[in-house]
Amino acid sequence: MKKIILDYRTSDEEKENLLMLGYNILLCPPSEQLYNAVCGHPDMLIHILNKENVVVHRDMPKEFTTNLSKLNINIMYSNSSLTTSYPSNIILNAVNTDNYFIHYLKYTDKTLLNLVEKNKKLINVKQGYTKCSTAVITSSAIITSDKGIAKSLFKENIDVLLLPPGDIELPGLNYGFIGGCCGLIEDNVLAFFGHLDYYDYKDKVLKFLKKHKVEPIFLRKGKLIDRGSILTLGI
Repeated sequence: MKKIILDYRTSDEEKENLLMLGYNILLCPPSEQLYNAVCGHPDMLIHILNKENVVVHRDMPKEFTTNLSKLNINIMYSNSSLTTSYPSNIILNAVNTDNYFIHYLKYTDKTLLNLVEKNKKLINVKQGYTKCSTAVITSSAIITSDKGIAKSLFKENIDVLLLPPGDIELPGLNYGFIGGCCGLIEDNVLAFFGHLDYYDYKDKVLKFLKKHKVEPIFLRKGKLIDRGSILTLGI
């Protein structure tokens, strides 16, 4: 059974809908080093390397890592600690696909970078919140609102849907990001916190998902909300 990691503040409705689909849920505990809006966002605190291996921030509570270990997940710790200020808060917030590792490489955690640089093509972008800003649709298709990410990935023949920023909620901040409001729970199923019916760019997203044979599912009605991505162990 696949395991899904969510922000500890995820709504009961969203959790129930995932449980009914047959997924186990792990709630990511908050980090006191990050400001409240993102303190429990999995994409800030954890980086999934592959089915069996993850990197967590070095100050992750032991109870959470113990639960991960019980799932036969190999845990590695970041070299650096998170801090409130950029860029020390984005050390794990990278995009990792079958062939590419995409991040502001100057600020990627050293442990993480050492683990990926031997078997992935490294793509440097100036958007440190790379994972927040990027919804991975397939290994060769992404959605983003960041022009720099889009430009870099176009060069790699990755199909990119570039959307305007905004119209995604993130309590405590002006708006959230497309990568933070969704995540693949199967190779061809993308789950959203909220519903595309309430999103200004619904039609573009649905057309793009259909093009790549990816099915959207919606965990609740209402505006899309950035909860720091849906991270799935086992895809």
